[in-house]
Amino acid sequence: MSSEKQTFFIASLIALWYSSNIGVLLLNKFLLSNYGFRFPIFLTMCHMSACAILSYISIVVFKAVPLQMITSWSQFLKIATLSIVFCGSVVGGNISLRYLPVSFNQAVGATTPFFTAMFAYLMTMKREAWITYAALVPVVLGVIIASGGEPSFHLFGFIMCISATAARAFKSVLQGILLSAEGEKLNSMNLLLYMSPIAVLVLLPTTMIMEPSVTEDIFVLGREHRFMWILLTVNSAMAYSVNLTNFLVTKHTSALTLQVLGNAKGAVAVVISIILFKNPVTVIGIGGYTITVLGVVAYGETKRRFK
Repeated sequence: MSSEKQTFFIASLIALWYSSNIGVLLLNKFLLSNYGFRFPIFLTMCHMSACAILSYISIVVFKAVPLQMITSWSQFLKIATLSIVFCGSVVGGNISLRYLPVSFNQAVGATTPFFTAMFAYLMTMKREAWITYAALVPVVLGVIIASGGEPSFHLFGFIMCISATAARAFKSVLQGILLSAEGEKLNSMNLLLYMSPIAVLVLLPTTMIMEPSVTEDIFVLGREHRFMWILLTVNSAMAYSVNLTNFLVTKHTSALTLQVLGNAKGAVAVVISIILFKNPVTVIGIGGYTITVLGVVAYGETKRRFK
């Protein structure tokens, strides 16, 4: 492939990754807060169902990536554990969007490196250079400032958002521990192929217990809003696209590039959400979020330099 075509291909991947990430976030918020769709657990189950179906089609049918087989019962249990933790992070994030604006949700979500570093130390005793830990101070400080300046602050939503962020970090550390053996390593797409059906099996009874009226209510909503099923289908497909493009961007660039793009993506999502949903923001809130993002950038840079 020529350099021009390669550049265009990578730019297209990044654009698709951005649109998928921001699109699924904004559609989640629209469905859960502005559309009368009050079922975050069912929404997560739709996401996981789409991931299961589309992963199978991509890997098994179209052979987009080589199929990696589960080699032992022990490996299956490890994948199941990761799936449950992953479910918790996605459900928590979706619940938080019912109560918090996307801008504040992104500010809290930016603290993922703090929780990752904490779990990595507690679970593996892996230590970073002191300057790397120092860079995490503004990450946390920024969210504290943003919380104080957030007009739409909601305690339960904040707790769910923090819990989802911590679960996401815990999953990444746990994945590194559980699937570290040479014969058990799976790339992210194969891991999603096996995790998604397990997640659906966990979420189905959870939905029936926690959201018992979902079956009746979604059909009522479907009659009232003729585009609801289209939005739900597009939203679920985007959830898979996030994982697919995340894998492809990392494969064709680097993990560091993805990290940098992720920092910028959060800022773009905040601006778009404020324009679309017109949620009130304050100078203090914007300042706090900016401090958090700068802290995340500093953390990534110090981690790279002081390995």
